[in-house]
Amino acid sequence: MATLTDAASRYARLTALLLRYGRSDLVSGAGLDEFAVADDAPLGEEDKARRFAADLEAMGPTYIKLGQLLSTRFDLLPASYTTALASLQDSVAPIPFDDVKQVIEEDFGVGLRHVFAEFDEEPVAAASLGQVHRAVLPSGREVVVKVQRPDAREVVRADMETMARLAELADRRTDVGRRYGFAKLLAEFRRTLAGELDYLREARNLARFVELTEDYDLITVPEPVVGHCRPRVLTMERIDGRKVTDVSPLGLMDYDTRPIVEQLFQCYLRMMLDKGVLHADPHPGNLMLTTDGRLALLDLGMVVTVPPRLQDRVVKLLLAIMDGDGEEAALVLASMGHPLDGYDAAAFRGDVSHLVSEAVASGSGIQAGTVLVELSRLSGTHGLRPPAEMSMIGKALLNLDQATLHLDPSFEPAEAIRDNVSQILAGGLQVSPGGIVAAAIEAKEFTSQLPKRANRIMDSLAEGEFSIRVQAIDEERLHTVLQRVANRITLGIVIAATVLGASLMMRVPSTTLWFGYPAIAMAFFLFAVVAGVALAVWILLTDRKVAHRPRNDRP
Repeated sequence: MATLTDAASRYARLTALLLRYGRSDLVSGAGLDEFAVADDAPLGEEDKARRFAADLEAMGPTYIKLGQLLSTRFDLLPASYTTALASLQDSVAPIPFDDVKQVIEEDFGVGLRHVFAEFDEEPVAAASLGQVHRAVLPSGREVVVKVQRPDAREVVRADMETMARLAELADRRTDVGRRYGFAKLLAEFRRTLAGELDYLREARNLARFVELTEDYDLITVPEPVVGHCRPRVLTMERIDGRKVTDVSPLGLMDYDTRPIVEQLFQCYLRMMLDKGVLHADPHPGNLMLTTDGRLALLDLGMVVTVPPRLQDRVVKLLLAIMDGDGEEAALVLASMGHPLDGYDAAAFRGDVSHLVSEAVASGSGIQAGTVLVELSRLSGTHGLRPPAEMSMIGKALLNLDQATLHLDPSFEPAEAIRDNVSQILAGGLQVSPGGIVAAAIEAKEFTSQLPKRANRIMDSLAEGEFSIRVQAIDEERLHTVLQRVANRITLGIVIAATVLGASLMMRVPSTTLWFGYPAIAMAFFLFAVVAGVALAVWILLTDRKVAHRPRNDRP
């Protein structure tokens, strides 16, 4: 009974949220107000966005993570909502130490004292999915331990099932669902959240980022302690320092921030656009200035892969933006996105060109992250859905711009992109040994099959059996459709003429009456009614069959 009650409560809360915001300006509208002042929201919209973020936060960890991920979808939500969702605080009351101890002992299969020589009962930080404690290994090494909440997986699983059912219902029953594909968006979120709940995967992410940053002496990543990591327990080295957001401009004077900022920007560009690794939850609060003058990257639970094809196009897009070429930027975006119903390519190109030219003419230096965010928002407005990784790259560069601006206000991201683009392109032109072998196999198959295929083509030409299939208008089906339309129009005219003739015959005196009217006129009226009903039924049945037929088989 409790399970049924919990499920009903989840449906009730989510339904109430959808009813409250589903018909508001939550989803991007069909147009832009070119007279609105930049960064200004309509009256009451900011309050509504903050209330939406607060409602998500009150609904639990799954919805907090959903809100944080939605803050990167600038193509779906207005600016006021993405700003409000980006400020969601994933901070809750800590769980009792006995629960932490139980999780550790269940995952390791031994007592806590056998795993850690010392373990601080007071957490350093507490979030909705887990909390962090200081500890010391038996070897004397100081570490921090991230422990997952005991009920986190069960709560997330139940919430995801509720959202999945409502998303499928929305996709089937609503125009908004069919346009945006909520079920597909939710599936992407489910994969990302499942990865964050697996601390072994986060340990692998940490190890990978350690390798990616080994060429940068001013960038560091906490190294995982392999033997002390479990699905719900993550142990990593302790790094002492302060978060970038906690250091005042006066405190930054103790650091030489320019080399740190240069390495940070170069490292992020290389990871995203060369190695294809993207931190899905970038935030200046995840950057820490260490006591020895380095910058540490923290919280790498949500990491996604950027496919090589998308890497190349984002590089081309950044080059077009830096050069102020709006037409090229629009073409690259169109090749990356998925056009929806109502997509207007000409209007999209015009707005993109205007946006890029305005960014270049601003004179304050191009902020690549801001421009990419606005381009994602333009894509959603014009009915062009960009890949999810595109929005995440924009969000990462936007947060990178904010972090570099805090560390060194004189830093120019545009110049950094120009300086590093040659290295990015060189990395993209490199071919791996596996790629060379695959290309050699393809070339071998092509050369071995070419003579045989050429002989078949020549034989077909000689015997007159060579044919070419062209996907064009099917004249036979077109003729059938036109004939069906003509038949319907003809029957409609005949029925209308019968009704008109019967009406005129009502005025002709007759000795045979039916319900007080001439029988012959009533007979024609009856014929017209039966024929009209039969025609309507025939149209409904045939059109329904065509609607349920596969698209390729439709006439």
